Amino acid sequence: MSNHNLIFKHFVSTKKLNSGMVMKLIHRAIEFKKMDRSLLPQYPGHFVSNVFLENSTRTHLSFEMAEKKLGMPVLSFDAKSSSVSKGETLLDTLITLEALGVDTVVVRTCEENYYEELITSPHLTLSIINGGDGAAQHPTQSMLDLMSMYECFHRFIGLKVAIVGDLIHSRVAHSNAEILARLGAKLYFSGPREWYEEDFDRYGEYLPIDELMSQVDVLMLLRVQLERHDQVDSFDAETYHRLYGLNIERADRLQEHAIIMHPAPVNRGVEIADELVMSPHSIIAEQMKNGVFMRMSILEAVMNGK
Repeated sequence: MSNHNLIFKHFVSTKKLNSGMVMKLIHRAIEFKKMDRSLLPQYPGHFVSNVFLENSTRTHLSFEMAEKKLGMPVLSFDAKSSSVSKGETLLDTLITLEALGVDTVVVRTCEENYYEELITSPHLTLSIINGGDGAAQHPTQSMLDLMSMYECFHRFIGLKVAIVGDLIHSRVAHSNAEILARLGAKLYFSGPREWYEEDFDRYGEYLPIDELMSQVDVLMLLRVQLERHDQVDSFDAETYHRLYGLNIERADRLQEHAIIMHPAPVNRGVEIADELVMSPHSIIAEQMKNGVFMRMSILEAVMNGK
């Protein structure tokens, strides 16, 4: 199954994806993962630029690898040396890139829902892929997470998924909760109560982490995003790990088939014990690998829109 009939002008959120679209993207990403490099579609005439206004390793490099595998010329962009540092608006930056010949951009910024103004602007015709907006959405991470779960379980209906940690600040949690609930998964949330918001009640229920270990199929841990917290000085990593992290004792209670996920970067010894990062239950490295193929699938659908 391919996603050849999927056509996206932009890819900024998972909220408008139906289950058929989700499965086409997943199956195409799996095809890419198995495909000989010589058979990959190539788009040498489509220039892309990765406009990352927040720091990133995995998402940024994953997109760049996906773009290069698809033969797309990548115009480099460095926020620190760009006119953004002089106060240029994101809109004007993208107008400049389009004038230079770029027809697709991947954007990450701390501003939530930044894309709403851009995709309706009469001054832009390029395509926008959302690489993360504040604590709101991370749609391509959500899609690679879905791909990774599907490879393990081949279903979403009835799948028991726990999302644990810094929920209120996590765009991964917000994106995944919404789409997993629509796909029929049973969702649980855990972590510090003060980092839980009532909005998550629409998708599942909050439970203490020790009540979750023996019943979940997927344990998705979230990084503590200290850069988004006001009270950084009061955070104690050891206490957090003891109360809410995945330690050896908790991991021993996981079902044999259960998987451990994390969007990374991982704070070892905080949300997960160091020795569990690469344990048999962990698919954290596989998630990173899948990120390239899922982003290829998404880029192909956007290229279909050209």
